[in-house]
Amino acid sequence: MAYTFSMNPRFHPHLVNGPQGDPVVYIEFKFERRAILFDLGDLGPLSARKLLKVSHVFVSHTHMDHFIGFDTLLRVFLGREKELFFYGPPGFMRQVEAKLQGYSWNLAENYRRGLEIRAVEVHPDHVREARFPIQRAFRRLAEGETRRPFHGRLLEEGSFAVRAAFLDHKIPCLGFSLEEVRHLNILRTGLEELGLPKGLWLKALKEAVWREEDDDFPVRVWTRDPARFPERTFPLGFLKERLVKTTAGQKITFVVDTILNESTEKTLLELARGADLFYIEAAFLDAHRERAREKYH
Repeated sequence: MAYTFSMNPRFHPHLVNGPQGDPVVYIEFKFERRAILFDLGDLGPLSARKLLKVSHVFVSHTHMDHFIGFDTLLRVFLGREKELFFYGPPGFMRQVEAKLQGYSWNLAENYRRGLEIRAVEVHPDHVREARFPIQRAFRRLAEGETRRPFHGRLLEEGSFAVRAAFLDHKIPCLGFSLEEVRHLNILRTGLEELGLPKGLWLKALKEAVWREEDDDFPVRVWTRDPARFPERTFPLGFLKERLVKTTAGQKITFVVDTILNESTEKTLLELARGADLFYIEAAFLDAHRERAREKYH
């Protein structure tokens, strides 16, 4: 039997405020200093150390309990060299701009490191993206605005993607799915047989597999203790055959405020199909179904 170095999933989600609080799901990436957020409710329970891992934020809609955490995140990142991406429904770019311009930035030139906010506004057939750099007091860069078609995927990297779908909360409301293309496990028995150490080099190995590099692509095996494990280089194909086991990828779906009708039910089923974990807000009992319809929940 082959045992893997890590059977744990790559994505580690955490419902920040519990089932009764503001909607926020914090998803940390295993073996990476990175996380994403689904929704921006109260971020108080999250430490600055955790918030500083965030690279992308996906906002379903901008009712207060889903967007009030924007200022908390902004404050933590001030003075950092960082691009921070925010995604939201139609009108989102104007709302991000209003948030940023609600403060005075006359001392912005004192920040030696440049934070840049990227606001991505999602429409049924296209997305718009604008840049708000601190060096310009977070004013929108007209020359930095872009537009591209939208076919369901908001973010796509080699190993994962984030999809979005439109729901109905009397205003457009986005549901999201984080989808791993495939999950790569490192075989512990393979490491032992080859006499190779665990370490950060395994992340580079996985990334090369995700990028579908050629089998002769060189992979460095290194550690922080070169006296004990001198650096070596192997062809990707050799390591892939002996160390990597591919399994089905992980999928996490996040859905909040929406009415349930024939159209949204079809959208929900498509968005959540095959999900390993499905977060869905359910504020009303079945006995209060009519009340839920009135509230578009």
